[in-house]
Amino acid sequence: MIDRSRLLSLYHDVRRTTEALCQPLLPEDHVIQSMPDVSPPKWHLGHTTWFFEQLVLSVAVPAYKQFHPLYPSIFNSYYESFGERVPRENRGTLSRPSVDEVRRYRAFVDEQMGRFLSDCESAIYDMVADRIELGLHHEQQHQELLVMDIKHIFASNPLHPVYDLPRTLPSAAARRSSAPAAVKFLPVSGGIVQIGAPEEGFAYDNERPRHAVLLRDFCLMNRLVTCGEYLDFIKDGGYQNPLLWLSDGWDIVRRAGWQAPLYWQSPEGEWQLLTLSGAQALNLDEPVAHVSFYEASAFARWAGKRLPTEFEWERASAMLRIPSSCGNFLEDGHLHPLPQSKAPAIDSSGLSQMFGDLWEWTGSAYLPYPGYKQESGPMGEYNGKFMNNQMVLRGGCCATPRQHIRASYRNFFPPDKRWQFSGIRLASDLV
Repeated sequence: MIDRSRLLSLYHDVRRTTEALCQPLLPEDHVIQSMPDVSPPKWHLGHTTWFFEQLVLSVAVPAYKQFHPLYPSIFNSYYESFGERVPRENRGTLSRPSVDEVRRYRAFVDEQMGRFLSDCESAIYDMVADRIELGLHHEQQHQELLVMDIKHIFASNPLHPVYDLPRTLPSAAARRSSAPAAVKFLPVSGGIVQIGAPEEGFAYDNERPRHAVLLRDFCLMNRLVTCGEYLDFIKDGGYQNPLLWLSDGWDIVRRAGWQAPLYWQSPEGEWQLLTLSGAQALNLDEPVAHVSFYEASAFARWAGKRLPTEFEWERASAMLRIPSSCGNFLEDGHLHPLPQSKAPAIDSSGLSQMFGDLWEWTGSAYLPYPGYKQESGPMGEYNGKFMNNQMVLRGGCCATPRQHIRASYRNFFPPDKRWQFSGIRLASDLV
């Protein structure tokens, strides 16, 4: 169990980071919902506060009085245990509460949480400490979602506003570098391997129990697929060849008119990329981002390869001599994937960009591990009920908080989604 003083310090650090991410926004930016998957930034500020009020203070503080009687339904996300909620697609219809009112809500709950953590009896602390730690990781998930959603909100605006944290985002010139390493497919030994999070330390329930998996020997690409390599796929008619696509993916390509990854545009015949720094010339050396599972799968088939399973990915990550926290993460301020040549030094395994930059699609459906038991009550709604119709991604991205990632982390999205920072690493059988 995490120490009380450390937990209180971590609480304030995480909460300040969320607010810092919203600092560059105008009040008008906080209320936009550019598509049903995007939540207004104001809602993220409220929902991450709702978590601590509903799942900690209302449970552990006798006679706790809520900040507002309707906030429990306004800022509930998907917890049916707590009753009525505003449907996700309608979050952008609420002009009230105002941004200032939501900030007052955060300040109120932060004060209550600080007092509670400082004064509560040890037995009460022991009862909720793990839940508070979960709440902080939950808020770090929303920090990543905030960046994703702000990027979509700004990219949907014809003005293409520039988002700028207090630490200045790098220009396109600063992101240029020497060409990435040549593509290599590095052998990884299989056998009976242990997959999942160990019992000690924080992990989500979907990362456990740790269990044995039998893997054949395989090969994994030494780095992420670049924009230049993906452009070759486009030029070769990748979006016009149905034989490369899964059936559902091909239906979306035709229905939605996909011709390139999300945020790519060619207004005058030259490819540009919409970034949080505005429209930039496409950097062919950067990892290709904002692709769906269907696009990743089609590219892999075009390249004569496949996507790794999540178990292969985790097995390969165990080869690394560098920690999972070493990479391009939220704290670095780039909020954009960097060319492989700017990645941390490649260790003796030969693998780079395994952590940070982009979440990597795997070929694994999001399913429970053997022996997984969904918790009862509200905590059982956190992960377990989403274990269908989604695919697993691994490794974290440029918007993931550094202390939030680990080798066993299982992210998951429906296969057609692409507003998240998702990329491609290929695999092949060892022949």
